[in-house]
Amino acid sequence: MCAVKSIGFETGEKYARELDLSDPLRKYRERFHTPRSMIYLDGNSLGLLSKDAHASILRVVNEWKTLGIRGWLEAQPPWFYLAENLGSTCAKLVGAKPDEVVATGTTTINIHSLVNTFYRPCGSRRGIIADELDFPSDIYALKSALELRGLDPDIDLILTPSKDGRFLEESEIVELMDERVALIFLPSVLYRSGQLLNMQYLVEEAHSRGIPIGFDCCHSVGIVEHHFDKLDLDFAVWCSYKYLNGGPGSTAFLYVNRKHFDQKPAIAGWFGCVKDKQFDMSLEFQHSKSAGGWQISSPAILSSAPIEGSLKMILEVGMEEIRRKSLKMTSYLTFLIDELLSQYPYNFSIGTPREDHRRGGHVAIEHKEAMRISAALRTRGIIPDHRRPNIIRVAPVPLYNTYSEVRQLIQSLKEIIEGEEYRGLSRNRKMIS
Repeated sequence: MCAVKSIGFETGEKYARELDLSDPLRKYRERFHTPRSMIYLDGNSLGLLSKDAHASILRVVNEWKTLGIRGWLEAQPPWFYLAENLGSTCAKLVGAKPDEVVATGTTTINIHSLVNTFYRPCGSRRGIIADELDFPSDIYALKSALELRGLDPDIDLILTPSKDGRFLEESEIVELMDERVALIFLPSVLYRSGQLLNMQYLVEEAHSRGIPIGFDCCHSVGIVEHHFDKLDLDFAVWCSYKYLNGGPGSTAFLYVNRKHFDQKPAIAGWFGCVKDKQFDMSLEFQHSKSAGGWQISSPAILSSAPIEGSLKMILEVGMEEIRRKSLKMTSYLTFLIDELLSQYPYNFSIGTPREDHRRGGHVAIEHKEAMRISAALRTRGIIPDHRRPNIIRVAPVPLYNTYSEVRQLIQSLKEIIEGEEYRGLSRNRKMIS
């Protein structure tokens, strides 16, 4: 096939190889355990294991084996301070102060903790703004916060509508910020379409009305540059198993703006105590005046261990470089779909914003047979994921994916349609898709 040039990209395989040869981050692929005979494009659901993270796991397991309970103070770093140390490291990725971030719990537990801390309904000001495209777990937590106060989610949960089922208009979110609203909680990146919201605009508009605002940043931390302190948002949560490559079920993170450190955490637990008071075993809760005050239970040391090695690698690369390559790879993927697969008989389209400043780290490829085409890709050793009803989500991760893999995805999609490979596959959704 001859190469087609457009907006700086070409469609040919040789061009993809040239992009790989000139890629300044290509050496980092060797530091990951990349599955053999597989093109892994699902890093927005679960990132791959790096050798750095693997080494961190083995070190902590050995500390447990050799130190036992002494590891809480004698491991390197001591387990007792691991949550705060990881938080301080991750703070560099999100533009926060070291004590404003802590590694703790899970994303949904952290949502419950922070939403219930910042949600202070008073009189008619009792609504929570979210959006109808949000990840379901976030909505479940918000409804729970309302129900715990005897309120009605059908009335007091204000879901920003989407005109097309893909995107949100920030101006329409702002229009909802009226005297009914006590809290706003939104995603930084929409999990299906990959739209990156204008967080600064939303924070400024919320604060001008005296409304606290927080974000679920699971689909942005590690792939999008953040500057939480400059934004002056109130709180945020995110997981570590997607772009931070912390492993399945790895410990999550939360951010609390320092100006709120005097607020009492809504869900108290002993690891939120002032560190040097924790083992006084007092029945009076003295919460740490830091993000660490929002810890609840003992940190999951084994689930936190891989994050240490992973964060060090990400900081070594730098978020600016990661973001630059991510935007280039997703732009390249979009270009190839447009040039090669948008017409009959392929009929693929892009359901992700094309503007760099409005796009996260993945691309939503739309097709009416998305589920069966995703299954056909997996039989070929190409791993995306499927989101109902018509999305194949593809996340080319800058640290371990290549431009040639993106090009191979496109070629496989072309062959799957031409050979009708998807037609013999089940329409029934698997438990995890």
